[in-house]
Amino acid sequence: MFKNPGGGALPRRRRRTAGTHAPVCCPNHVEGMKMAAAQAVQEMRTRVVLGEFGVRNVHTTDFPGNYSGYDDAWDQNRFEKNFRVDVVHLDENSLEFDMVGIDAAIANAFRRILLAEVPTMAVEKVLVYNNTSIVQDEILAHRLGLIPIHADPRLFEYRNQGDEEGTEIDTLQFRLQVRCTRNPHAAKDSSDPNELYVNHKVYTRHMTWVPLGNQADLFPEGTIRPVHDDILIAQLRPGQEIDLLMHCVKGIGKDHAKFSPVATASYRLLPDITLLEPVEGEAAEELSRCFSPGVIEVQEVQGKKVARVANPRLDTFSREVFRNEKLKKLVRLARVRDHYIFSVESTGVLPPEVLVSEAIKVLMGKCRRFLDELDAVQMD
Repeated sequence: MFKNPGGGALPRRRRRTAGTHAPVCCPNHVEGMKMAAAQAVQEMRTRVVLGEFGVRNVHTTDFPGNYSGYDDAWDQNRFEKNFRVDVVHLDENSLEFDMVGIDAAIANAFRRILLAEVPTMAVEKVLVYNNTSIVQDEILAHRLGLIPIHADPRLFEYRNQGDEEGTEIDTLQFRLQVRCTRNPHAAKDSSDPNELYVNHKVYTRHMTWVPLGNQADLFPEGTIRPVHDDILIAQLRPGQEIDLLMHCVKGIGKDHAKFSPVATASYRLLPDITLLEPVEGEAAEELSRCFSPGVIEVQEVQGKKVARVANPRLDTFSREVFRNEKLKKLVRLARVRDHYIFSVESTGVLPPEVLVSEAIKVLMGKCRRFLDELDAVQMD
C-alpha cells in the first residue's frame, strides 16, 4: 500500500495478466444492438403482446418525453393524417367498423356514450286500469319499460321535471287492452292452449299508438310502434284482462337501461399474428387448428405444406397455440395498439349508423363544453 503525501492510502493498481486486452465491440455488433433496441421500443409503442402467462405493453407509453428521439407532442396535422374510420359491415341492425389512430381513452369514451348517452324513447309511466293476470302491476310495468319503441328521439323534447301530463312534443302514448276468452270452435278433446283460448298470449302487437295533439299529422301510420311485434308480455286465461295506458318519454341509458339504444357496443384491438419461422408439413396443419377458422391458411409450395397468416382479424386469441410445446416458440401473438374494431348492434330504435353519428355529436358537445369552461376560467 502506497502512502499519499496528502494523507490516506493510494488505491491499489489493478494487475492485468499478460496477453489480455479490454473487450472491444465490433461495429456490426453495436449496430445490431441498436437495431434490436429500436425494434423493442417500437413494439412497446405500437403492440400489446400476448404471452403464455400474461400480457405485455398494456399501458399507453407514447406521451411526450418518454422516449428519446420521438416527438410525441400533440400535433393536429399528424392526427388527421393517421386517423381513419373504415366501415367493414353494415346491415339493418348491426355495424362493424375500424377506428384507427386514437387512444384507448377516446375509444372507451365513444363506447360509453353509445351505451348511456344517446337518447331514445321508452315507456316511463303505466296507468293500470285493470290487470287480473297473474303478473303483478310492478312486474308488468317493468316489462313494458324494456320494450324498444320505434320512434326517432330527435323529433321529441325531454319532458320537464315535475310535469305530470305530457304533450305532443315530449310524450308518446300507447294503449294495451286485451281480454282472454274461450274459443267456441275448439275441439272438445283438445288440450292445446292455442286452440282452446283466444288472446291467451299478450304480445307487443296488441299495443296501439294513441296520437296526442297533431302527432297523427306529423308521423305517418306505422312509424310509431314497438320495434318487434312478437315480444311476449304476459299470458292470460279466460276471464283475465289487461287494460292500461303507457306514456313514453325521451331519456338516456345513464338514467335507466331501458333508454339504451344498443344491444351491444364493444371494441377489440386488431390481432397481429407473426410467424417467427417457416412452419411446414404436419406442423402447418396443426398450427391452423390452434386458431379460429380462416386465420391460418395452409398452402402447397413446391410440394410442401406451408402455413401462412391469412386473416388475423378473425382470431379470438384463445391462445391455444401456447399449449403446443413445439409451436408456441414459432408464433408471436399481439394486438395493434391504436386499431380498434367496433361492433355496434342496435335494438332497432334507430339504424346503427345513425347511432354512431349521434354518439359523435355527443362527444363533440362534451369537448365544446370543456373548452368553454377552460375559456371561462382563463377569463376569471
